[in-house]
Amino acid sequence: MLTNAHVVAGENDTTVEVAGGPPGLAATAILFDARNDLAILSVPGLREPALQLAGAAVASTAGVVLGYPLDGPFAAEPARIGATATVETDDAYGRGPLPRLLTEVRGLVRPGNSGGPVVDAAGAVLTTIFAATTGAGPHGGYGVANATVRAEVADAGGQVSTQGCTS
Repeated sequence: MLTNAHVVAGENDTTVEVAGGPPGLAATAILFDARNDLAILSVPGLREPALQLAGAAVASTAGVVLGYPLDGPFAAEPARIGATATVETDDAYGRGPLPRLLTEVRGLVRPGNSGGPVVDAAGAVLTTIFAATTGAGPHGGYGVANATVRAEVADAGGQVSTQGCTS
């Protein structure tokens, strides 16, 4: 299961709720990348099929932001993918700037959507949300590009620490 590093940072008792309800299934981080704000979790007993990654996100592709924003019930919000580009930004701990490959998202992205997908009409993941825009402008956010996710999945292995860095 894929999520953001900042979602599980510092945890040692991570659980995943299936269909948004208890009881949670124990999860173990098998990849933790603060630089790209990604974590891959092993969730024994999870029976739902994995979502597939779409090819390279094409600007203007329609999608849906899926998640549990504001600690609330499941929500599906219409969205549109923007450009995927290398952007100077901070890592999951606010260190930076450093270059990261990100995909812009137009649509209602709220706190709690972190680690959730933006899917296309076929259910393939266009990007993985990690931040919402702030301010008075249009609603939107940013996702980790699928190219980064593919590279991380290839590197996933045994259990890793999710404890925060102090430097």
